[in-house]
Parts: sequence; C-alpha cells; structure tokens
Amino acid sequence: MMAPPTGPLNLDVEAISGICGSISIASWVVVFSPQIIENFRRSSADGLSVQFIIAWLLGDVFNVLGAVFQGVLPTMLILAIYYTIADIVLLGQCFYYKGFTWKDDAAPPAPKLSNGHANATGVPNERTGLLADYFSERGRRGSGWSHLSPVVPMTPEQPATPTPTPTKRQAFLWNSVAVLMVCAAGVIGWFLSRGYSSRKPTTPIGDFPTLDLWGQIFGWLCAALYLGSRLPQLLLNFRRKSTEGISILFFLFACLGNLTYVLSIFAYEPVCHETKCQPGEAGRIYGKYILVNASWLAGSLGTLFLDLSIFAQFFIYDQGQPDADRNEATYDDESTADDNSLWDQRPLLERAGSGP
Repeated sequence: MMAPPTGPLNLDVEAISGICGSISIASWVVVFSPQIIENFRRSSADGLSVQFIIAWLLGDVFNVLGAVFQGVLPTMLILAIYYTIADIVLLGQCFYYKGFTWKDDAAPPAPKLSNGHANATGVPNERTGLLADYFSERGRRGSGWSHLSPVVPMTPEQPATPTPTPTKRQAFLWNSVAVLMVCAAGVIGWFLSRGYSSRKPTTPIGDFPTLDLWGQIFGWLCAALYLGSRLPQLLLNFRRKSTEGISILFFLFACLGNLTYVLSIFAYEPVCHETKCQPGEAGRIYGKYILVNASWLAGSLGTLFLDLSIFAQFFIYDQGQPDADRNEATYDDESTADDNSLWDQRPLLERAGSGP
C-alpha cells in the first residue's frame, strides 16, 4: 500500500484534496441540470434509458444509507439526498414523456426532413401518399392561385427560417466554458471555506472511523448499481445508433465529479497520534482510510470508465450529423428551384398576357 508523502509537501496534498473535493461537489450540484433542461426543450426523453435512471436512483438511495451508517461528512449526506431528488425529477420526466413503462424504446430517431412525409433521401416510398408531399410543400410555400381570392392580400411570401443548429466548434466551446466555470466555482468555494473549517482532525487514532458492516454493505450495493446503471444507456445508444436526446454536459459533469472525487480520496493526508509519525504508521492510517472508502472508489472509478464509453458513442454516432443537415438543406433548395421552374408563381391575370 502506497502512503502519501509526508513533510513539507503535506500542505500541497491537503490543498489538492480540498480543491478536488470542492470541484467534485460543484460538479454534482449541476450534473442533472443539462439533461433536465434538454428533456424540457425537446419535450421528449426518448434518448434517456429508464432503466439507467432507475438504477442510478437506487444507487443514490443506498448511497444515502451507506453515508448514514458509515458516518461520512454531513455535506456528503446532504448531496446524496439532493442526488436522489434530482433522480426522481429525471424519472418523472421519463414517465411523463414516455408513459409509465420500464422498457426502453430502441426505435431510431426520425430523420430531420424539410417535410414530414418523405424518407431520409427525400423520395416517397410505400408509406407516403402520392400527392401528400406536393400539396404539403405547396401549402407551406404558397401558390399563385391563392391570389385569385379577393380576401388574400398581395404580400410577398416570407420563407420560414429554421432555428440554426450550433456547429461542433460552437458546442465544444460552450461545453468547455461550462466545465471551466464549474471548476472555477469549486476552487473559489474551497478558497472561501478555508477560513471556516480545519482539515486536520483533533481526535486520536483510536477514534478514527472504522468499518461499519451495514455501511459497507450499502456502499458496495451503491457501487454495483452505479456500475450497472450505465449498461442500459450504452445498450440503448447502440440499438438506436444515436445519442440524440442526451446532453453531453450531463456526462461531462459526471466524469468531472467522479474524477475529482477519486483524486480527493487518494490525496488524503494521514494524521498520526504523535507529532511525528512512527515508521509505517502513516501507511497503516492511509490504508485504513482507503479501505473504508473502497466501495465509493470502486463506484466512481468504474462509472468514470463507462462514461468514457458513452463519450465514444457521442463521437461515433454523431459524426455524420452536420453533413446530413447540409444535404437536407441542399435538397430543399434544389426541390424549391425545380418547383419554381415548373410552375409559374405569378398571379393568373399577370400570366394571361405573357407569351408562351
């Protein structure tokens, strides 16, 4: 078992542990907000696995129970309760948008098209009406025949402008700024809290938190549920071949929170009974501390690696989205040009005096 360095470097270890712990708290405070906002914005939760949220909710419940029995800091207990409430909000969104179901719909997301009747290539198939596309397009763009009615004003038609989709560079910059803001909030929070608390314990070694049976049972159940929660989401993304409907900030903040939490545990500074540690005493204290937190370390490290797999799915499945959007816009422009060339857009009276 490797013991942390002692001596003049202790202050640096203490600062690293405090900063990482503060950043972890800041990350977990905002981790659920991007996904909740994304669900409200889309009025859908199709991209989110219900089984993923249920497993995460159960993990947070056991996290609360383990924190109570093991006697962790009150701040971590409050955060665990907050996580549970946020999980209930996400689960409520899934039931509201999907209906009360425990199964995930693996149907791929509908392609973004200029009309709702054609397939991804814009060509009618056996499921589309013969004239549905034409009349829907004519109704959307307008027609010169509408000017025959005296109640229709002779005003130029205003084409509908779709909401611009942010590019990959813009999304990357926004996500980077959000992560940096959370890190800055954590550092500022640690700096402000230094004057209100002391990290060095004053109790003797005999009063150091020991392994509680029920605390460890709930802790390992929590770790198992956290690890198992990612598998349904990974499977749903694989079956849909898409990560549409999932906020990447949701998993970015989760990775940041898990990473800094693990670093804050490993950067623990042991305090010996005497002023000077006896040979091997610091190592034994450090090992006991790691053993007490082993279940939380396993859950955080395991979910961190699984979240990296979800990031890989983001890059694999979203690789061709910008090109598809460009092809869609090109097709829409070409169809508009072809339609205008075949049909005269002028009113009927103006066309009567024109040549063939």
